[in-house]
Amino acid sequence: MNQNRLQELQDKAKTIRRDIVTMLGEAGSGHPGGSLSAADIAAALYFEVMNIKPDEPKWPERDRFVLSKGHAAPVLYAALAEKGYFDKEELKTLRKLGSKLQGHPDMKKVPGVEMSTGSLGQGLSVANGMALAGKLDKKDYRVYVLVGDGEIQEGQIWEAAMASGHYQLDNLTAFLDHNKMQIDGKVEEVMSPEPVADKWRAFGWHVIEIDGHNMEQILNAVEEAKQTKGKPTMIVSQTVKGKGVSFMEDQVGWHGKAPSEEQVAQALEELA
Repeated sequence: MNQNRLQELQDKAKTIRRDIVTMLGEAGSGHPGGSLSAADIAAALYFEVMNIKPDEPKWPERDRFVLSKGHAAPVLYAALAEKGYFDKEELKTLRKLGSKLQGHPDMKKVPGVEMSTGSLGQGLSVANGMALAGKLDKKDYRVYVLVGDGEIQEGQIWEAAMASGHYQLDNLTAFLDHNKMQIDGKVEEVMSPEPVADKWRAFGWHVIEIDGHNMEQILNAVEEAKQTKGKPTMIVSQTVKGKGVSFMEDQVGWHGKAPSEEQVAQALEELA
C-alpha cells in the first residue's frame, strides 16, 4: 500500500480519537482508555478492509464486525459516524437519556452495530455464529471481532475459541486489544492470561503478533488472515491504553473516567 493511503488511514484514526475524546467530555462518563487503544484497528477495518455499505446496513453480503468489549462503544460509534452510518452530530448525545448511543452498543437502535455487547466474553461466541452461518450459506463475507485483555479472563472466550478452531472458521478474524490493562489494574496482576499467543495457538488458531498502532502491520495481518485456510486467525495487537493522549497513555485510571473540559482541550490539541 502506498504511503499516501497509509497516511489517510492514520488520519482517520486520529479523527476517531478526537471524536472519542469530544463525546466522552460531553457525556461526562464513559471509557476512553480502551477506546483510544483500538482506534487504529477500527480505522483500518472500516476504511480499508471491510466490504460494507453504510446506506444499506443490513446488506446480506456485508462483512461483520463485533465489538466484544462493548464498553469501548465510543470507538465503534466514532468509526460508524465517520463512515456515514449516522450523522456525526449524534455523537454529542452519547450516554444521554433518549439517545441511541448508550454506554454499550445496541444493535436494535444503532445502524451498523451487529451485536449488542457489554457482558464481557460473549462477542466471540456471536462472531462464531455469524462465521458458521456464512459457511453454511456459502457466503463470502468475513467476520471480525475485537476482544479485550481483561475480557479473555472469561471462560466463555475459551469455549468459543475451542469452537472456532473445531469448526475451522477461516472466515473469522479476531483482534486482541493487548493494552495489558483492565478496570482493576494491570492484567498480569489481576489474572494473567499469558502467554496469550501460545494459548490461542493451542486452541487451533493461526496467530499473528503485531504493533496495534502500526497501520501497515494491521493491514498486512488482515491480508495474511484472508490467505489462511482451515483455521481462524487471532491478531494479537500490542497497544497502549489511552493511545494519543499523553496524560491518559498507560494509565489504568483512564479505563472508565471522562476528561474534564480542560483535559478535552489539551487532548484535542495533542491530537490536532
